[in-house]
Amino acid sequence: MLVREAMTSPVVTIPPGATIRQAVRVLDEHEITALPVLDGGRLVGIVSEMDLLRGEFEADPRAFARPVARPGTPSPRQVGDVMTREVRTVRPTADVAELAEMMMRTRIKSVPVLDGPDIVGIVSRRDLVAILARGDARIRDDVLAAIAEYGADPWDVSVDDGAVELSGTAGESARRIAEVLARTVPGVTRVSVRAPGTGPTPPRTPS
Repeated sequence: MLVREAMTSPVVTIPPGATIRQAVRVLDEHEITALPVLDGGRLVGIVSEMDLLRGEFEADPRAFARPVARPGTPSPRQVGDVMTREVRTVRPTADVAELAEMMMRTRIKSVPVLDGPDIVGIVSRRDLVAILARGDARIRDDVLAAIAEYGADPWDVSVDDGAVELSGTAGESARRIAEVLARTVPGVTRVSVRAPGTGPTPPRTPS
């Protein structure tokens, strides 16, 4: 599966000169957790919920036995003051499996998708979870549709918790085509092929 098939597009963005409160309202209105920051159409950073919340709440003196000293410097007022400037990005033709591994390893929650200098999408943890949450019946329908659209030989398709098993009488070349097509369907976790009278081939993780 490619990043362009998993990303959210179009992307909600914000300029670096926007205020913290403006950015907070945008996140809340769109129910998202991060905003790419664009300056003249160019990606210059990304700002998350945590970036925007930092320093925005003052201590309530009712929660303490003695008065709370106010901070000596005011909280940042603009997105450009709190955004992360070194942004991890990904291409739309990259592999979702590799992106998911990178996001888990680095604990990054959202990754902008760039096609050259242009931002064309964003992939969040929520997008990846939505892919895995797709039901087996829908995955089966999409696998059958992908095979039929390509004009490949018909196959029997069964899906169990995202794992696809193909069975049919076609030759080796057609088997490879059907397997590749099945691996492109969102939500597929493994693909195996069963020929008549044999056990399934070792499952492969989709790319």
